[in-house]
Amino acid sequence: MAKANSKQRFDDVRAVAQALRPSYPVYCLRPDLLAETARRFISVFPGTVLYAVKCNPHPLVLDVLYKAGIRHFDTASLPEIAQICETYPEAHAYFMHPVKGRAVITSAYSVYGIRHFVVDHESELTKVVDETGGEDLVIVVRVRTPTAAHTLYDLSSKFGATPSEAAALMRAAHERGCKVGLAFHVGSQCIDPSSYGTALALVGETIEMAGIKPVCLDVGGGFPAAYVGRSVPPLEDFMTEIRNGLKRLTLDPTVDILAEPGRALVADACSLLTQVQLRKDDRLYLNDGIYGSLSEMMQVDVRQPVRVIRLSGSVSQDLQPFVLNGPTCDSLDVLPGTFDLPADVREGDWIEIDQVGAYSNALATRFNGFFPETFVEVHDAPPAAAAA
Repeated sequence: MAKANSKQRFDDVRAVAQALRPSYPVYCLRPDLLAETARRFISVFPGTVLYAVKCNPHPLVLDVLYKAGIRHFDTASLPEIAQICETYPEAHAYFMHPVKGRAVITSAYSVYGIRHFVVDHESELTKVVDETGGEDLVIVVRVRTPTAAHTLYDLSSKFGATPSEAAALMRAAHERGCKVGLAFHVGSQCIDPSSYGTALALVGETIEMAGIKPVCLDVGGGFPAAYVGRSVPPLEDFMTEIRNGLKRLTLDPTVDILAEPGRALVADACSLLTQVQLRKDDRLYLNDGIYGSLSEMMQVDVRQPVRVIRLSGSVSQDLQPFVLNGPTCDSLDVLPGTFDLPADVREGDWIEIDQVGAYSNALATRFNGFFPETFVEVHDAPPAAAAA
């Protein structure tokens, strides 16, 4: 059967299975939920919200976010910049990767009008100024933050300058005629609001050492999604910590306060419809796995709600644990742990895996020829809502 095009809309995920009978994975985007989440974040954050494109760059996702009010985007590569600037001419893209090729810098600046560039090293600052001429630049210096205990990914091991190094970079950028900003990232899926206060205190030290007031301050991403078994503080707790941290700094009233949410906006807004292609006792073989949409389950401890969809007949109310295998010939393509599913689940049933909006399609490979690419819109409540 031909794959669904990206414009198809359905009342619910069951209707997707009924209409398409898909033997391929299908991403089920809930645009209403995505728009509501984006509008809520915009309403509570004390500044400008940049969506982190790397988290999920699918055109349907970007369209929903744009219509919901997102006009600023955290981009990390020239293709991401091109996607945003060519699709949304009135949007603003920021080059937030601390390491960039010279040709890429030139194109971003001269072709797409990018003016915000993140750096964390003197050589990168020199590179950006050399390739752009330094005119009308905002050099955003990334400050390294302490490793937060309650995050999935530590994002300070690879990038970021110490406060003293960052202060020196601020002065160097200022001396070259650039406007200067500061940025940090506490780590992905951070569930400790105080991490933002700690990072803002380091920002304050940096500003004092530099003797230069930043024109923008980017508090990064890291805002969490409420995955299964993970207690997540309310979003308002993070905003309170950020507001209090900002009050302790000596900033000009005109400073731009930025944030780069990704996971917190999109994780809950998309589920994945997979099909059982074989059952061997307590092992199920699916048409998607760790080389496709589900790599995060292997990398970090993330669990998502699952439910079985069967079009003909009912499913057992008795649950038992199953091991879920991906479709490739690699024996490593097995999801960690087990999943409680109806005891009579069988070949041909579909399994909906929820909360895959973040870092799923964005990380999918073409290994073994398997590649999930079909998106549809649905308008039912996600499995996570029922599990809550």
